[in-house]
Amino acid sequence: MMRSFTRVPATRRRVLQAAIAAPGVWLLSGPALAAQKPSVVATFSILADLVNSVGGDRVELETLVGPENDAHVYAPTPQDAKRVAAAAVAFVNGRGFEGWMARLIKASGTKARIVVATQGIKPRHVADSHHGGVDPHAWQSVANAKVYVDNIRDALVAADAPGATAYRSAAANYLQMLDALDAEVRAAVAKIPAARRKIITTHDAFGYFQDAYGLSFIAPEGVSTDAEPSARDIALIIAQIRSEGIPAVFLENISDPRLLERIAAETGARIGGTLYSDALTRAGGEAPTYIVMMRHNIRVLTEALTS
Repeated sequence: MMRSFTRVPATRRRVLQAAIAAPGVWLLSGPALAAQKPSVVATFSILADLVNSVGGDRVELETLVGPENDAHVYAPTPQDAKRVAAAAVAFVNGRGFEGWMARLIKASGTKARIVVATQGIKPRHVADSHHGGVDPHAWQSVANAKVYVDNIRDALVAADAPGATAYRSAAANYLQMLDALDAEVRAAVAKIPAARRKIITTHDAFGYFQDAYGLSFIAPEGVSTDAEPSARDIALIIAQIRSEGIPAVFLENISDPRLLERIAAETGARIGGTLYSDALTRAGGEAPTYIVMMRHNIRVLTEALTS
């Protein structure tokens, strides 16, 4: 009995022959290549966006504290321990921001390289006990965000040498975008009358922004978002708003809005809108990336303080 065979076109035969002759190349295609991507962890959404801007599709990125969640009060899960255990690199903000991270690293038994993204940034000292007297919110200055990017790039190059050119190129492009963003923020602040550059927020996360761009931020709750202001604190804030003529108060996406709503009602200061401080929004929200977040914040501030 004769069997019928389909003739394989010459071009396809050559491809198959090449694959058989070089099995190592064949095995490194498709899913196998994807498996070689370095596994990377970032502790919170803003840091994860900066890592993604450098690493892109070359890394498998996991975020522990996702969009619209507060890293100050986060409680790690067993799944988080597995993610950290599997990581080649774990990026942290440091400076007391993730108070739970040291315990998580120990519990996971990870061999990952732990990279402190704020390394090299001059610390801003504050009178609080929640973060050891150092303000951890360094990303609120765009110049500092550039240091984050430098640290991320160098860590990814060290972890994945074949991707060095891609990481350096992506970082260079992103740093140019940050330069443009910094210029935008400075130009916007310059349009705000000096006497009106005073702001009340619910959380003391904008100190680096204040130092970099010349706005004065006053926060009734101090640095920790889980702290409750006393009646005396509220009375002092109300008195300060009235005496200094502070024109607007701002909500934050990770804080309870009721405090500022009460202060606004008692002082007549307008609620200027929502600022994004410690967490991004999900895709489709007002602040899904770091650059969009900073542009949103300066637009909201400018509109409230110049009208």
